[in-house]
Amino acid sequence: MKLKENKDNKDVKNYLSKGYIIKNIKQTKSLDYIRKIFIKEIIKIFPDQNNQNEENILNNIHKKIKFKNLNEFRLKIFNNVNMNEKFKMSYYNLSKEFLDQIVGNELVMQSRINLSIQLPDDSSSLLPIHADTWSGVSPFEVVVWLPLVDCYQTKTMYFLKKKNVSKINKILLNKKISTDKIFNKIKKDVEWLELKYGQVLIFDQSIPHGNVVNKEAETRWSMNCRFKGIFTPYGDKKLGEFFEPISLKPASLRGINYKHPF
Repeated sequence: MKLKENKDNKDVKNYLSKGYIIKNIKQTKSLDYIRKIFIKEIIKIFPDQNNQNEENILNNIHKKIKFKNLNEFRLKIFNNVNMNEKFKMSYYNLSKEFLDQIVGNELVMQSRINLSIQLPDDSSSLLPIHADTWSGVSPFEVVVWLPLVDCYQTKTMYFLKKKNVSKINKILLNKKISTDKIFNKIKKDVEWLELKYGQVLIFDQSIPHGNVVNKEAETRWSMNCRFKGIFTPYGDKKLGEFFEPISLKPASLRGINYKHPF
C-alpha cells in the first residue's frame, strides 16, 4: 500500500523501515520529574538512600532487594506512581512530539504505565522473544519505552531485525519448540538496543522482541506504555478498560458524546 505520509521525514523513514525510532527527549523537565517520583518511592522503603545520587540508587537497587522480594517491591512502586495523574501526563508530554508524527494527534493511552525492574542475574525477569500482536493486541498500537537508567548489552532488550521476521514465523510453526531454542536459532539476527537516560524508544509491537538474563553489574529500570489512535481498530485491549483518551479534538469529543434523539 502506498502511504501519503511525509517520507522525507527521517523519523517516519526509520519507523517504516525498522519498526522503531530512538529519540533524545526535549522535555527534560517531564523526564526528571518522572525519575524523581521513583526516587521518592524508593526512599520511603529504604530511608538510608536519602541524599544519594539518583542514578546510583537506581543502578544499585539490587544491593537492597532479594530476588524473592522484587515483585512485591515493583508492584508497590507501580501502584503508587500510577495514582499520580501528573506522572501520566508527563509521560505523554515527553513523547508527544514523536507520537504526533508516528501515530497521530487524537490518541488513547494505556491507563496504567508498566514498570520493569531487571536485577543482575535474575532469571525471573526474563521476557522470551515475542510480539504483542501474537496474543491479540492491535497492530495499530505503539509502545513508548522509557529507561530510567542507561540500558546496554544484556541490560537492555533486543529486536529481531525486520527483514528476518519471516524467519521466526516459520520457526513458530513448530508448536513444540521451546523459547530458548527459538532464541538460539535467531540470535544472530537480533539487534541489541542501546538507550541512555534521556532517550525514548517508540516501537511497533508486532516486531518480535525480548530480553535475556541481565549479566551487567547494574539494575535495569524501564517503563512501557501503549498508545494508539482513538479511531483505529482495537484488539483485545479496549477503550475504557485498558485505554483512556489523552488528546482529542473538540469535534471528536462532541461526536463521542452525541446521542441520537430518535
